Amino acid sequence: MKRTFKTEVLLTQDQQQKANQTIGVCRYVYNLYLVTAQNHYKETKKHLSGFAFSKWLNNVHTKQTDQWIKDVSSKAVKQAIMNGDSAYKNFFNGLAKFPRFKKKSKQDVKAYFPKNNASDLTVERHRVKIPTFGWLRLKEFGYIPTNAIVINCTLSQKAGRYFISVLCDVEKRNAKYENVTDGIGVDLGLKEFAVCSNHLVFENINKQVRIIKLEKQLKRHQRKLSRSYNQNKNRKEGEFCAKNRQKQLLVVQILHARLANIRKEYIRYVVSVLVKTKPAYIAIEDLNVKGMMGNRHLARTIAKQNFKQFRELLVAKCLEIGIKVRLVDRWYPSSKNCSGCNNKNVSLSLADRIFTCENCGLEMNRDFNASLNLKYTKEYTVITE
Repeated sequence: MKRTFKTEVLLTQDQQQKANQTIGVCRYVYNLYLVTAQNHYKETKKHLSGFAFSKWLNNVHTKQTDQWIKDVSSKAVKQAIMNGDSAYKNFFNGLAKFPRFKKKSKQDVKAYFPKNNASDLTVERHRVKIPTFGWLRLKEFGYIPTNAIVINCTLSQKAGRYFISVLCDVEKRNAKYENVTDGIGVDLGLKEFAVCSNHLVFENINKQVRIIKLEKQLKRHQRKLSRSYNQNKNRKEGEFCAKNRQKQLLVVQILHARLANIRKEYIRYVVSVLVKTKPAYIAIEDLNVKGMMGNRHLARTIAKQNFKQFRELLVAKCLEIGIKVRLVDRWYPSSKNCSGCNNKNVSLSLADRIFTCENCGLEMNRDFNASLNLKYTKEYTVITE
């Protein structure tokens, strides 16, 4: 079974410079491929493959200009080209939007390193060896298994910190799963992050004081960063100051990363609590998050909840252990149906927090009623992968 282990690495000054150079070259080559492929398509109406561009880059372009591309790992450069090729193919097949250029401020470029020799990608308790870099010290000891077969790794940079993601081939879990409790229905929402049919309620972490304070700091520092851009626009020709702006950009990136890490850690905590109850199954709703984001009044609040990330982590953990995940159709009226008599309350609105059944007189919290409907519904599909 293939599994990825991602952790932070502590680099020396020389290794940091080499990492920045490698990531920068990968970003430049990716953008260069996008431009070249667009021009080639306009002239010939044919797609420029990544292999053809790689031959041109090595045999023609780097010999005439941009010889510094040869200073970094050739495998990392080749993978950046193939990533651009895959982006164009996904666009032509209707699987993704038109590929866009990589920006330095987005920090979404990764340097790829395969295992070429037997000594490459050697993992020890406190360090890992990758090509052209040598030994990299791990911040978290013993996280990456030393007895697993390492396939490849990627090096990335985020908010001034460096991370390594190692793909390993580990043994699959052979222990048979035995449930202890009944199935669980999980209703996701905005007032509370999740309300479960077993009376577990997980609060909306974005309402906590520490999150509100961090968002205020982020808003203030983003305003300061925006002013620095406007000031440089109004400077005279030849006058340019980027050092302070880069420092301020790093502050904004650190705040963004901190907020993202807090929210992701909370989602992991929710998934861990649900799994530790050892249910027979977990029923969730197939939310139309993209459609929900169309509401401009709730779009930002919905984005902060990270419903998609919660579903991905929950499904991955349940498939690893052996818990069944039931996916209920998005059009199933879980909030409007009565969990007692299955009567539908058509007049229920978003402002009504208490569900009242006109048929049997049942009164309960609307989110808890929805979780019960998700638990007992027979209209679902089981996620297998």
